Amino acid sequence: MAKTKEEREQRRLEAKARAEKRKAAKDAAKQQKELHGDNDAATAADAKMNINDLRKNLPISKEHNSSLAMVTLPIDALSRVMRYLPAREWGAVSLTCTGLNLTLGGCRVSHISSRLMRREDEEGKQSTCGSMCLVGGLQLCVDRKEAQEILDRSFVGGGETNRLVSKKMKLSRKKNPNGDADADEYPAYARFVEEATLGYSAMQCSRDALFPTHVQGRFASCSPEHTLLRIGGGGNTASGPGGSGVASWGVGKRGQLGFGKREDEPEPRLLLSKIGWGVRIVQVAAGGGLVRVAHSLLLTSTGRVLSFGTAQYGALGHGYDAGKQLSDCLRPRYIDALKNEKCICVAAGELHSGVVTMDGDVYTFGEGFCGQLGLGDRRPQLLPIQVTLGGLEDECVNNMSMGCRHTLVTTDDGDVYSWGLGRFGVLGRSYTDFTYNNDVGMAVPEGEEGHVVGVAARPPPMQAAAMDNIINAANDDGTNDIMAALDALNLTLDDPSDQCYPKVIDSLQGVRCVGVSAGHRHSMVLDEFGGLYTFGSGASGALGHGDLQGQEYPIKVQEFDNMRVRIHQFSAGVDMSLAVDTQGTVYAWGKASEGRLGLGMGRLQTALPREVDVGDAKFKAVDVECGYVHSLIVGLDGSVYQCGGVGVDGKDDGQQDLDIEENQRGLPRLLSGFNIWHRIAEPKEKVVKEQWKKYGKYELKGRSKMLQEGVRSIG
Repeated sequence: MAKTKEEREQRRLEAKARAEKRKAAKDAAKQQKELHGDNDAATAADAKMNINDLRKNLPISKEHNSSLAMVTLPIDALSRVMRYLPAREWGAVSLTCTGLNLTLGGCRVSHISSRLMRREDEEGKQSTCGSMCLVGGLQLCVDRKEAQEILDRSFVGGGETNRLVSKKMKLSRKKNPNGDADADEYPAYARFVEEATLGYSAMQCSRDALFPTHVQGRFASCSPEHTLLRIGGGGNTASGPGGSGVASWGVGKRGQLGFGKREDEPEPRLLLSKIGWGVRIVQVAAGGGLVRVAHSLLLTSTGRVLSFGTAQYGALGHGYDAGKQLSDCLRPRYIDALKNEKCICVAAGELHSGVVTMDGDVYTFGEGFCGQLGLGDRRPQLLPIQVTLGGLEDECVNNMSMGCRHTLVTTDDGDVYSWGLGRFGVLGRSYTDFTYNNDVGMAVPEGEEGHVVGVAARPPPMQAAAMDNIINAANDDGTNDIMAALDALNLTLDDPSDQCYPKVIDSLQGVRCVGVSAGHRHSMVLDEFGGLYTFGSGASGALGHGDLQGQEYPIKVQEFDNMRVRIHQFSAGVDMSLAVDTQGTVYAWGKASEGRLGLGMGRLQTALPREVDVGDAKFKAVDVECGYVHSLIVGLDGSVYQCGGVGVDGKDDGQQDLDIEENQRGLPRLLSGFNIWHRIAEPKEKVVKEQWKKYGKYELKGRSKMLQEGVRSIG
């Protein structure tokens, strides 16, 4: 900054000179227009003038560096260069080079088509500028015209969302309604597209830390009782992305919605506490099961993890509170035990959780009675512990998914490791039994409401003499004697079963896997060519093989091969499955009652993949997520459709209590007013003024409030 009078005067003269140049350029353009105003041919020629020629008249200050090579490029060459830039850098260029901003608007179609369209040369080989998500790539559009339509739909997808528009773009829209009035908003949409198609999401914790390509919870996550959805967010700059906030809805009795109250929410509601406006969320994970417990995890762009909901068995990773209590957390709270780790992936099961760090390490915490933590025993862990057994310490893990009582991970080499309760064949491999294994329990969906079969494994019958030995040892405070008595009865949490530690799925050797999804009692694996493998319980046809038989080892879904379909994203829920192919078509199979798969109310189950129709012929999906009685479909334009529904406030599950036409029941329902990538204004939390209590003629705050304020004033 100039400090002397001479320097300030020099800067004023430079600013005046730049203003005179801008005025001269405007006058020259006006004279040129008047000169050719009556000449139709000249007017048509001017309309086709290269944007690069118009750009020469734009005054460029020293701050914009007029010698920059990019400024001198023709528009066609500039388009080819810009398509290789990630959306984040595109936004940075448009901000720092204001003279290029509107010019870049003409490059948007070329940039977005390179992320959506597979390009091939004369020999049929894929171009390097095409989608690199799968080896074959995506084919979400066939030409630039369709790419333009997709771009136009993105600004209106989801209906009226009150998205933020810069003042400059509002003024440009008034002057030229048919121009690039949304150029400033494009970087936000491009970031959404890159996450959805390429799996690219730059993490702020490191330039080398990238988001996993195929991951559960990229935009949405469903538990049997609640839903998390990345939505909202924004910033003061054009490159500030939408989709960095979080909305939640469903049952909230355990605080899993994060609003600070134990109340249900029938419709999506944005979380506050600066989430999306200062704290950017890049992944969500909704955990829980059929036993009325649920918790949530959020991953920030800086690699930090927040958790909230039920703290039973340590699933939140916060450890004990004061007085050795495991209190539910009603608002998002950072996991302090992971503050020195930069995480790139989070996962949540029924009562356990896990994270993957940028170094490829795995940390788990929560309930471990079925070995789902992979720590070699069946003990619960209140704080995150690194998983090092089974050779996982030497592997670089890049993806993780957690089911009811089991865990799946993939490595950079394409191997899949599994551990936890092997019942129904969800591990995809052979395993040894637990030391005692009578009715190891998990909730059964077809059972009576609220009925759980054996939440804890039942030990062998205890003899009276053995019970007396334990009681006597306890009365004498003989810890060693107690442990000896328990060992004699085989009642130890140290278990040699290989269900308690990671082990590679041998049957997938030779297949490079890029994604996994762990459901309630079945699992899914995706290979690099878009082939989908399923194993576990075949109840309701959840495996997609055309029957109800379970499979102990991964079996490829042949129906997709028969249809020449390659899968891009997928999700395993409670006896149901969803998948999206590389052309944006949604397929569903498994339990379909109450419209939970969007196949209508008449179908109870389907054992083969069926196409899901959202009622829009131009709709293309990029992500899906399954729960128990509901599921979500995320569109390429940022809109979200919900199938089925979770009953809140004592209402039944499904869509019976919604104001929907009879012929639309059981079909996907658009969440109107919501679009994942749209930037919106930050909602303000209402501050309720505290009402003083009146005692006689005096108004007092109460003893506890007075003491708290006294402590603050002293501090």
